[in-house]
Amino acid sequence: MKEKVLNDFKELFQAALPQLELGAPQAMNQFRKVCFDRFVELGGVPSHSEEYRYLNLLPKYGEDYNIVLKSIMPETPIKELFHCAVHGLVSYPIIAVNGWYHPENSTANLPQGVICCSMRQAGEQYSELFAKAYGKCSVQAEKDSTVWLNGAFAQDGVFIYIPKNVILETPIQIINLLQANSPLMSYQRNLIVLESGAQATILACDHTLVHEKFLHNCVTECVVADNANLDYIQIQSQNSSATLINTVCTEQQAVSNVQSIMLSLYGGTIRNNQYLKLAGEGSHCDLYGCYLLGGEQCTDNFTRIDHAVPHCTSNEVFKGVMDGNSLGNFTGSIVVRPDAQKTEAYQANNNILLADTARINTKPQLIIDNDDVKCSHGATVGQIDEEAMFYLRSRGIGADEARMMMMAAFAHDIVRRVRLEPLRNKVATMVEKRLRGEKVGCESCKIACNK
Repeated sequence: MKEKVLNDFKELFQAALPQLELGAPQAMNQFRKVCFDRFVELGGVPSHSEEYRYLNLLPKYGEDYNIVLKSIMPETPIKELFHCAVHGLVSYPIIAVNGWYHPENSTANLPQGVICCSMRQAGEQYSELFAKAYGKCSVQAEKDSTVWLNGAFAQDGVFIYIPKNVILETPIQIINLLQANSPLMSYQRNLIVLESGAQATILACDHTLVHEKFLHNCVTECVVADNANLDYIQIQSQNSSATLINTVCTEQQAVSNVQSIMLSLYGGTIRNNQYLKLAGEGSHCDLYGCYLLGGEQCTDNFTRIDHAVPHCTSNEVFKGVMDGNSLGNFTGSIVVRPDAQKTEAYQANNNILLADTARINTKPQLIIDNDDVKCSHGATVGQIDEEAMFYLRSRGIGADEARMMMMAAFAHDIVRRVRLEPLRNKVATMVEKRLRGEKVGCESCKIACNK
């Protein structure tokens, strides 16, 4: 199957290249062949490689899909397509459909100097800025063929630019929607640039509008300059037939701060890659993740934090709850370079298995080439604490309710990190519903999150 899938991609890329390049930014087009050649060099779709030890994507790529090669927008007006039901949350909503920026998005109310537009528009109107930043961070994923495949096929996405010393008080909300009448493969590329002293919160929401089979490959690059602060929150709630390959590559400069929260609430197969390079002294990052799985779901988290310079700190905590026949994977590595003295890094992965048939693979790693550091890592896998259950039951709480309370408390350690209070409250409710086995879509949204 591996050879067949690779040959199919070779034929597809050769035939589709003129369409892929049509109207796309020059900075994207000039790397397409380089990206595809690297994809081929790595052996095509990953299967049983070191980075994909616990997840074989070949069966997903071996299925039949229509591939998105041009923008096809829904006939439904944008205001009817999506309406966020997070009470009290004020944001600048930006919709992308099947990897393409929606033409009806309005950014008229953004603060002066802030740019939020399609990747195509950015490549044309801000070509110098775009070319300088595009591809800067994704090179960290040099061994991940899915990232190179994205570089070969992505044609559009969302571009966000926050100028020097601008503090964006209102978050930008990227709503990634998938819609089709038949199985669909799509690619999306996002680029987020924060200049020196800038501050911004980016909220990304992944939804499917129909219960169709999707394979969506999305790469988001975040360039964070010195003294800048970025909060990046991603909420994944797609149907059980969807496969999401989501990569976030970030590079930080001196005295910058990044907090990333990845909440995987529902989906068929989810692969989250997070590559983060601390490239400036005094920079700090927090990576948090929570994955709640049931049925036949699979969520695979792969993280790599690269301490490239001295005096940087990182903190990483991922938590998972697995039920049914679900599979959770976590592979996290902290790399400390030879010259990165005074590094402080912490990593933890904690998991609860609610059924004998649920599985978890966890592999925390420290790769340290320096002896002047403070680094620690660890992983736990267990079941519900029987003593705690007994304590709650002895207070008159039913078994099911006590079980749910304990799971919610376990997940709350990640949810509480969300700094936007309205969103934090809504996510807490969604997590509770998910743990009860209920639909996790926003009940008053105008989209129906078919599961």
